[in-house]
Amino acid sequence: MVDFLFMSNYQKGWALRYLREARAELTAAKKTPSIAQSLVMEAMRKAQAAIYYSLGDPAFIESIVFQAFYTQQQMNDEPVLKCLIEIERTIQMLSQKSDSELPETIKHVNGIVQIASDIVELFTGEKA
Repeated sequence: MVDFLFMSNYQKGWALRYLREARAELTAAKKTPSIAQSLVMEAMRKAQAAIYYSLGDPAFIESIVFQAFYTQQQMNDEPVLKCLIEIERTIQMLSQKSDSELPETIKHVNGIVQIASDIVELFTGEKA
């Protein structure tokens, strides 16, 4: 298990909280079709926030991701950034899906939440 001393309890707490909330939003989306689309979007953004808190200052991480995303930078030597950009790309793609594609969207969001869980667990050292 990796133990990063530079992660503050504040960051760790928020990462774990956002991950719990992402899972709860996803569960609620499966049970409440009438508002599922907004719940799914919230789940994706919260999973992403959990990752960002795990990596450091979320505002700083987000600005790096958006800059790389919108400038179409090559990330051949930056696998973490490549992963974060792919998550952002997936979130943007899924946000354009219609309600009729909700089962497929939920499946993809479940994958994003699982990736977030793995990353948070890796960096916090706690089973999320």
